[in-house]
Amino acid sequence: MNRLVIGEVLKPQGIRGELKVKTFTDFPEDVKAFGTVYIDDTPYKILSFRVGTDGAAYMGLRGIPDRNAAELFRGKKLEGDRDDAPALEEGQYYIVDIIGLSCETEEGEFLGVVKDVTNLSSDIYTIEKAGKNILFPAVNGVVVKVDLDDKKLIINKAKFDEMAVY
Repeated sequence: MNRLVIGEVLKPQGIRGELKVKTFTDFPEDVKAFGTVYIDDTPYKILSFRVGTDGAAYMGLRGIPDRNAAELFRGKKLEGDRDDAPALEEGQYYIVDIIGLSCETEEGEFLGVVKDVTNLSSDIYTIEKAGKNILFPAVNGVVVKVDLDDKKLIINKAKFDEMAVY
Protein backbone atom coordinates (compact mmCIF):
# COMPACT_ATOMS: atom_id res chain seq x y z
CA MET A 1 0.00 0.00 0.00
CA ASN A 2 1.47 3.36 -1.01
CA ARG A 3 -0.74 5.43 1.27
CA LEU A 4 -1.46 5.47 4.98
CA VAL A 5 -4.74 6.49 6.57
CA ILE A 6 -3.64 9.38 8.78
CA GLY A 7 -6.90 10.91 9.96
CA GLU A 8 -10.61 11.45 9.66
CA VAL A 9 -12.50 14.67 9.05
CA LEU A 10 -14.78 15.34 12.01
CA LYS A 11 -16.49 18.53 10.83
CA PRO A 12 -16.01 21.93 9.21
CA GLN A 13 -14.46 24.61 11.41
CA GLY A 14 -15.40 28.23 10.85
CA ILE A 15 -16.53 29.79 7.57
CA ARG A 16 -13.28 29.62 5.56
CA GLY A 17 -13.27 25.93 4.73
CA GLU A 18 -11.07 24.74 7.58
CA LEU A 19 -11.51 21.11 8.65
CA LYS A 20 -11.38 19.68 12.16
CA VAL A 21 -9.52 16.38 11.88
CA LYS A 22 -8.99 13.48 14.26
CA THR A 23 -5.46 12.31 13.50
CA PHE A 24 -4.41 8.66 13.60
CA THR A 25 -0.77 9.52 14.31
CA ASP A 26 0.99 9.49 17.69
CA PHE A 27 1.46 13.24 17.40
CA PRO A 28 -1.07 15.37 15.48
CA GLU A 29 1.77 17.56 14.16
CA ASP A 30 3.06 14.58 12.14
CA VAL A 31 0.18 15.06 9.68
CA LYS A 32 1.61 18.44 8.63
CA ALA A 33 4.79 16.70 7.41
CA PHE A 34 2.82 15.06 4.60
CA GLY A 35 2.31 18.39 2.81
CA THR A 36 -0.40 16.83 0.65
CA VAL A 37 -3.26 14.66 1.84
CA TYR A 38 -5.67 12.56 -0.20
CA ILE A 39 -9.41 12.39 0.32
CA ASP A 40 -11.22 9.91 -1.94
CA ASP A 41 -7.98 9.67 -4.02
CA THR A 42 -8.00 13.43 -4.73
CA PRO A 43 -4.85 15.29 -3.60
CA TYR A 44 -5.20 18.40 -1.43
CA LYS A 45 -2.23 20.59 -0.53
CA ILE A 46 -2.12 21.60 3.14
CA LEU A 47 -2.30 25.41 3.26
CA SER A 48 -2.66 25.86 7.03
CA PHE A 49 -2.29 23.57 9.99
CA ARG A 50 -2.64 23.93 13.75
CA VAL A 51 -3.33 21.70 16.72
CA GLY A 52 -6.12 22.76 19.06
CA THR A 53 -6.19 22.46 22.83
CA ASP A 54 -8.52 19.49 22.31
CA GLY A 55 -5.75 17.58 20.46
CA ALA A 56 -7.55 17.75 17.12
CA ALA A 57 -5.85 19.13 14.02
CA TYR A 58 -7.35 22.07 12.16
CA MET A 59 -6.43 22.16 8.49
CA GLY A 60 -6.99 24.42 5.55
CA LEU A 61 -6.69 22.59 2.24
CA ARG A 62 -6.37 24.01 -1.26
CA GLY A 63 -9.65 23.51 -3.10
CA ILE A 64 -11.89 23.77 -0.02
CA PRO A 65 -12.78 27.48 0.02
CA ASP A 66 -15.68 27.70 2.47
CA ARG A 67 -17.81 25.94 5.07
CA ASN A 68 -20.26 24.57 2.49
CA ALA A 69 -17.43 22.86 0.60
CA ALA A 70 -15.89 21.62 3.87
CA GLU A 71 -19.20 20.08 4.97
CA LEU A 72 -18.95 17.57 2.09
CA PHE A 73 -15.82 16.08 3.69
CA ARG A 74 -17.39 15.20 7.06
CA GLY A 75 -16.53 11.60 7.99
CA LYS A 76 -14.02 11.15 5.15
CA LYS A 77 -10.61 9.54 5.73
CA LEU A 78 -7.37 11.42 5.07
CA GLU A 79 -4.53 9.52 3.50
CA GLY A 80 -0.89 10.45 3.03
CA ASP A 81 1.90 9.04 0.87
CA ARG A 82 3.96 6.53 2.84
CA ASP A 83 7.15 8.16 1.48
CA ASP A 84 6.16 11.46 3.18
CA ALA A 85 5.57 9.85 6.56
CA PRO A 86 7.90 10.68 9.46
CA ALA A 87 10.52 8.02 10.18
CA LEU A 88 9.50 5.49 12.81
CA GLU A 89 11.60 4.65 15.84
CA GLU A 90 12.56 1.08 16.69
CA GLY A 91 9.50 -0.85 17.84
CA GLN A 92 7.00 1.50 16.16
CA TYR A 93 4.78 0.37 13.29
CA TYR A 94 2.06 1.78 11.12
CA ILE A 95 -1.36 0.40 11.99
CA VAL A 96 -1.97 -0.46 8.35
CA ASP A 97 1.03 -2.82 8.55
CA ILE A 98 -0.29 -4.55 11.70
CA ILE A 99 -3.80 -5.21 10.34
CA GLY A 100 -3.91 -8.57 8.60
CA LEU A 101 -1.05 -10.14 10.55
CA SER A 102 -1.46 -13.66 11.86
CA CYS A 103 -1.52 -13.55 15.68
CA GLU A 104 0.31 -16.52 17.17
CA THR A 105 1.82 -17.58 20.48
CA GLU A 106 5.57 -18.13 20.86
CA GLU A 107 4.79 -21.86 20.57
CA GLY A 108 3.05 -21.35 17.21
CA GLU A 109 -0.58 -21.62 18.37
CA PHE A 110 -2.81 -19.60 16.03
CA LEU A 111 -4.92 -17.08 17.96
CA GLY A 112 -6.50 -15.19 15.05
CA VAL A 113 -5.91 -12.47 12.46
CA VAL A 114 -5.54 -8.81 13.45
CA LYS A 115 -8.65 -7.00 12.16
CA ASP A 116 -8.39 -3.62 13.89
CA VAL A 117 -6.24 -1.44 16.14
CA THR A 118 -7.89 1.16 18.36
CA ASN A 119 -5.76 4.01 19.72
CA LEU A 120 -6.39 4.56 23.42
CA SER A 121 -3.86 5.05 26.24
CA SER A 122 -2.44 1.78 24.90
CA ASP A 123 -3.37 0.29 21.55
CA ILE A 124 -6.21 -2.23 21.66
CA TYR A 125 -5.86 -4.98 19.07
CA THR A 126 -8.91 -6.82 17.76
CA ILE A 127 -8.24 -10.26 16.34
CA GLU A 128 -10.76 -12.55 14.70
CA LYS A 129 -10.83 -16.32 14.92
CA ALA A 130 -13.68 -18.48 13.67
CA GLY A 131 -15.93 -15.44 13.31
CA LYS A 132 -15.42 -14.27 16.90
CA ASN A 133 -13.58 -11.11 17.97
CA ILE A 134 -11.01 -11.10 20.75
CA LEU A 135 -9.65 -7.80 22.11
CA PHE A 136 -6.41 -7.30 24.01
CA PRO A 137 -4.16 -4.36 24.91
CA ALA A 138 -0.77 -4.21 23.22
CA VAL A 139 0.95 -3.46 26.53
CA ASN A 140 4.48 -4.35 27.47
CA GLY A 141 4.94 -8.10 27.63
CA VAL A 142 1.86 -9.19 25.67
CA VAL A 143 3.31 -8.55 22.21
CA VAL A 144 6.66 -10.32 22.03
CA LYS A 145 7.52 -9.57 18.41
CA VAL A 146 6.11 -7.95 15.30
CA ASP A 147 7.43 -9.81 12.26
CA LEU A 148 6.35 -7.92 9.16
CA ASP A 149 8.43 -10.15 6.87
CA ASP A 150 6.59 -13.32 7.95
CA LYS A 151 3.33 -11.39 8.57
CA LYS A 152 3.10 -12.55 12.20
CA LEU A 153 2.36 -10.95 15.53
CA ILE A 154 3.97 -13.11 18.23
CA ILE A 155 2.17 -13.08 21.60
CA ASN A 156 3.07 -14.18 25.13
CA LYS A 157 0.26 -16.68 25.78
CA ALA A 158 0.17 -16.30 29.60
CA LYS A 159 -0.10 -12.50 29.47
CA PHE A 160 -2.58 -12.69 26.57
CA ASP A 161 -4.83 -15.02 28.61
CA GLU A 162 -4.77 -12.55 31.53
CA MET A 163 -5.85 -9.58 29.42
CA ALA A 164 -7.86 -10.84 26.47
CA VAL A 165 -11.57 -10.04 26.31
CA TYR A 166 -13.60 -12.63 24.41
